[in-house]
Parts: sequence; C-alpha cells; structure tokens
Amino acid sequence: MPLKKLLLKSGVNRENTRYTSEGGWYECDKIRFRQGSPEKIGGWVRTSNATYLGVCRSLWTWVTLNSQRLVGVGTNLKFYIENGTAYNDITPLRDTVVLTNPFGTVSGSSLVTVADTNGGYVDGDFVTFSNATAVGGVTVDGEYQLTLTTTANEYTIDVGVNATSSAAGGGTVTAVYQINSGVPFSVPITGWGASGWSSGPWGEGETSDSRIRLWSQSNFGEDLIFGPRGGGIYYWEANSGLTSRGVALSSLSGASGVPTSQRVIEVSDVNRFVFALGANDFGTSVVNPMLVRWSDQGSAISWTPAATSQAGFLTLSRGSEIIAARQSRQEVLVWTDAALYSLQYVGAPVVWNAQLVGESTSIASQNAVGYANGISYWMGLDKFYRYDGRVQPLRCDLRKFIFGNFNAQQYDQVTAGTNEAFNEVWWFYCSAGSNQNDRYVVYNYLEDVWYYGNLGRTAWLDSGLRDFPLAATYSNNLVNHEQGVDDGETAVPTAIAAFVTSAEFDIDDGHQFSFVSRVLPDIRFDGSTAANPTATMTLLPLANSGSGYNSPLSAGGNSGGQIVRSATLPVEQYTGQIDTRIRGRQMSIKVESSGAGVTWQLGAPRIDLRPDGRR
Repeated sequence: MPLKKLLLKSGVNRENTRYTSEGGWYECDKIRFRQGSPEKIGGWVRTSNATYLGVCRSLWTWVTLNSQRLVGVGTNLKFYIENGTAYNDITPLRDTVVLTNPFGTVSGSSLVTVADTNGGYVDGDFVTFSNATAVGGVTVDGEYQLTLTTTANEYTIDVGVNATSSAAGGGTVTAVYQINSGVPFSVPITGWGASGWSSGPWGEGETSDSRIRLWSQSNFGEDLIFGPRGGGIYYWEANSGLTSRGVALSSLSGASGVPTSQRVIEVSDVNRFVFALGANDFGTSVVNPMLVRWSDQGSAISWTPAATSQAGFLTLSRGSEIIAARQSRQEVLVWTDAALYSLQYVGAPVVWNAQLVGESTSIASQNAVGYANGISYWMGLDKFYRYDGRVQPLRCDLRKFIFGNFNAQQYDQVTAGTNEAFNEVWWFYCSAGSNQNDRYVVYNYLEDVWYYGNLGRTAWLDSGLRDFPLAATYSNNLVNHEQGVDDGETAVPTAIAAFVTSAEFDIDDGHQFSFVSRVLPDIRFDGSTAANPTATMTLLPLANSGSGYNSPLSAGGNSGGQIVRSATLPVEQYTGQIDTRIRGRQMSIKVESSGAGVTWQLGAPRIDLRPDGRR
C-alpha cells in the first residue's frame, strides 16, 4: 500500500473522547501551533540575579524622558521599580511614630518584642526603626518584617542576632511603617454571615483582608500612578529618582478631592484622565463598589467636581462590584461581575458616558483580560469571552477540561497576557487542590485554536518596550520568555520537557487490523543549541477505539481501548525513516522531547502500512 500521510488539525480538543476527536490533538504541554503544526515553545531566562519579596501580581513597563526603561512590580508585600539590574523598593509609607523604650529581648533569642499602642499594623507589615539605643546586647536599627503576637498592641521582629540578656528599653525610637501588606492567595471564609448578599456561593464569602493583594498601575507621563485594591492612590515621580518612595496622591501640593479608596485604577492615555473605579464618593469615606470617579483632564490631583473642572463621577447599574478596567481604542472598558461597560469621552458637561455593551457575563479576576489587535479576550467563571465592538462567548475546545479542574476559591489569581509575536493570549490559573497558579491555557486568535500545559506564573507582560515577554515566577524573580530553548529560571539552565499527543484515529478503515512497518517522522530541529538534538515519537496502536490508556496529565484513563504494542522511536536531526513492527485498528501518536538545548517542529509524518486481518 502507499504511504499514509498523517495530517492532523491544528489545536488541542478535550471536549469529547479521544476517538470522537479523531483527526486532531488531545494532550500537550509546552508546545504551540504555528500554521497548523505543533512545535515546542521557547525557553525563558531570568532578567537578573536580584529577587523581590512576596508574590508579584502586577507588571507595567514604560520609558522616562531620560530613556530609562522601567518596570513597576507589585507584590503582596512590596511595590518595586525594576531597572534591569535591581528591584528598587518604592513602597509608600503609612505612618511615622515615636516610641519610648518599646523593645523587649530574651537572652539567647533573636526575636525582639515591640510595644506600640498606636496600632494600624497587620501581620507581615514592614517597619523601619532608627535612633534606638542598645538593649539586651543588640541594637534595633533598620527595616524588619513584623509578626503579630497574641497580645494586643505588640508584635515581634527578628533582628538576626541573639540577645545576650533579657531586658527592656531602646530609648526614644522612631518607627516608620509602610502601608499594610496583603496576602499571597485568597483565604476562603465560610459560615453564616461570612459574606454579603449575592457575593458568592451560599454560606461562603470573602472579606477584604482575605483577598489577595492586587495592584493597579499606569504611567502618567513619565511618572507612575499606582495603588493596591481596596487601598489609596499613590504617585511616584521619575525625577525624584529610583531610591525615592511613592507618596499618597492626596499629599501632593494642590490635591483636591482625591479618592481615599479604590478597587481599580486606570489612566486614559489620549484624554489624560485618571480613573478610580469602585471608589468612595466625594465628601464621604463610604466605598461604592459600582462608582466610577475621574480626575480633571490633564491633572492627576484635581478630583473635585466643579463648573470649571471636568472631574466627575457616575455609577454603573449592572452588577454588584467593579472587577477590572482596560484602556482600549477610543474607550475605557469596565468589567463588573455581571456586565461590560464602555466609557467614552464626550466632553463637558457630561465628560464621560457609560454604555452597556455586554450583559450576563462574568470575569475571573482583575487581571483576567488580554488585549490584542483591538480585541479584548477574558476568562469568565465558566467560559471565555471576546469584545470587538460586541461581546461574544469565545469558542473553547478545552472548556470542560479547564473548568472541571479549577480551584474556584482562587479566581483572583487568574492572570492573562498576550504574546503577540505568536498571536497568543495566555491565562495562568490554579488547578483544583492548588493554591498557586500551576496551569496555563493559550488561545491562538490567528488560527482560532487552543492548547495548554503546566507552568507557574503570577504575572505576565507582553514585549512592547522590551525585547521579550516578561513574566513573574514563584522564585521571586522575573524571566524573559521566548529567549533560548531551556528553563533559565536558575543559574544553571535545565531542559524543558514538551510533548503533544494526538487523538485516536483509524489506521486504515478502522475495521481490520493494519501492520505498520516503517515511519517517516518529518521533524525538524531548527534553533536547537544541542549538538545532536533528539525527540521521541511514540506510536500507540489500539485493538479497539476508546480512552483506555493513561493520560500524561491526568490521573488515569477511562475504560475503553487497549494498547496492543507501542513503539518508541528516537528521532534525530537527519533521521529519514525508522523501521517498526506494530499492528492495530486505531492509533495515536506522541511526540516529545526532554533534552537540554532541544527545540523542534513536527511536519507531516507518514506511515507504511498493509492489511493484517480482522484479529
């Protein structure tokens, strides 16, 4: 018989059984599709040896007037500006107090108890002490992270040096507190009364203290406006230098009516307005989660509505809280938990007009939106959406696979980002049972296909002003994606294991057995740095169709087909064909690599087969 070419459809489909998905791909990890063919994704390299504290949830890049390329890095503990070699701590300050003899030491212990009746601090906050005198053989000086004790109005710090005696003292000490830290992942609160009406599943809910720390940030000219969800609005001036801290926007000279609380901050680039969404109303500290406020045009500090000012506000009606916002072409998009609004500038006296463009929608988190080529893509609570002038559900071949293995308590951790060099939108999320992002799913909007895998990233920023897409890791550093072919998150790069497995397909007519005597793999290794790059092709023949063999990413297979005899074929750079001896009615193929310095792209493999009877 002639050689049979195996041409499979682009993308991965897990919405049905392996056999029903015949003609396509069923499983994968660390691969993408380019013009219909699967290939291994690019590697990643850390940007520097420096690390930051906490879990990063926000990245933003811009260029100052003196050509500094900066990245804002918001974590649950700190806010930094990265300039390529270091993370500069610009976390705003909350309070400065003077304490008298606040320290208590215990002989042989590095833990120091600090008494401060002023309060306002929470577990994990940072405080800097100065002007202290020695107590118990140690001098408490510098920045420390505090830990609350069971006693009110006190906490402990670790000074790193054991005290030589048990004592109390320290003299007159200045304590400078940074703004309260946040939590790295959401802590579900259960029980009657734990949540507000309609705020979540029956008997479950969250308070602001239990929700993860998320930051909004955007540049205002060469300066930065930023703030944590549920907190104030802060301003960092580029001319003040990388060692200066951000300050409260309300503390700047001439500031008027600045919101004291917000859930999302956005800046309209063209019209030069600053938005505070889910803010407190003017003249009150009461937060309205559906309120949109904006500053005067061209001013970040003037928020008082007046006849001579374009500062103003409006209240959205569909939903219970504002979740996210995004600057788009000629509009600012605002997502509530039930709808999508478009804010458009119409000039005085209305200034900004809100138009409802989508109802009965959902959104997973503040960071769940990816924007590419004028279209917004986002993950909802049980499906994906797109907005290109109208809201539409996004066809997803992995919907059941994703949301059937999802930690619904950690929706806030969902983060999206684009990789426009490959026409992709990525989402990172927590699988069931995990409190950290450990999975990703990718939508290729040019080819309209999906693929997925395992990878832990907490924030993502497309290349834009940088050479490569930037991502935040759980190793407390940033990495450049699509750089190299290996995992360079640590000092010693390691191999990236990648694979793709097809759905089951009939070898011939699906009724009689067929015998496969040789394979022409058609794999190329362009871009590999290994001297002898190698991949493996595995043929998985079955006596009957079904999903009876184990999935590489699942706990096990369902009852169904039985693998007769598999063949594992090493494929090298110049491998033209491989002899084999397998037989079956249906078959699945798997291509994988696990070596360092290897990258590959699969073409159109061919198999040499002949009829082999019914049994």
